[in-house]
Amino acid sequence: MRDFAAVTGMVLKTIPVGEYDRNVTILTKERGKISAFARGARRQTSRLCAAANPFSFGTFRLIEGKSAYNIAEADISKYFEGLRSDYESACYGMYFLETADYYTRENNDEKEMLRLLYQSIRALESGRFQNSLVRYIFEIRAMVINGEFPGIPEKMTVDDSTRYAVSFIAQTPVEKLYTFTVTQNVLEELGRIGECGRRRVIDRDFKSLDVLDKLQLKN
Repeated sequence: MRDFAAVTGMVLKTIPVGEYDRNVTILTKERGKISAFARGARRQTSRLCAAANPFSFGTFRLIEGKSAYNIAEADISKYFEGLRSDYESACYGMYFLETADYYTRENNDEKEMLRLLYQSIRALESGRFQNSLVRYIFEIRAMVINGEFPGIPEKMTVDDSTRYAVSFIAQTPVEKLYTFTVTQNVLEELGRIGECGRRRVIDRDFKSLDVLDKLQLKN
């Protein structure tokens, strides 16, 4: 008799396997980051076709094998379709997914990172905030969650408003993070703080961030 497990989470990435399958990485509330096979998901008629795409958030019913999971069913509550019509926002979203993939581990308690990822993608899709502000909030809070945020560099001079914003980002509940806007000066200072922290704690380059940098240069 097969064992089933239901998990709630968001698809971080997918990799084609064979002719019709996909290997799907999901950040879950119950089991941290997991990998699972979506059999036949590359067929357009597959019931798992849409569920095996990045950003898909919902409940996944898994078959537990000896060395791998297989997705039996998926009930997706949010596909974040709005990102598909906005290339820039989609690039930011892919950067968030890649960052979450970097930070998280299997069987770790990743609930807070999952909440941050979900709320950040929602903020991008809403269009109510500058994408760069969402990015800097996400970057700083992700480092806080992972216990690696170095704080504002001692030699960096910033406005009091920026110090307040950093404190708010670090301490407020995730669900209330995206409730404020900032001046251009504060935005730039948050960007510098996020960049300094990222270069200090992350030891690799992200493809999505390279795309974002090139996109910003064009703009």
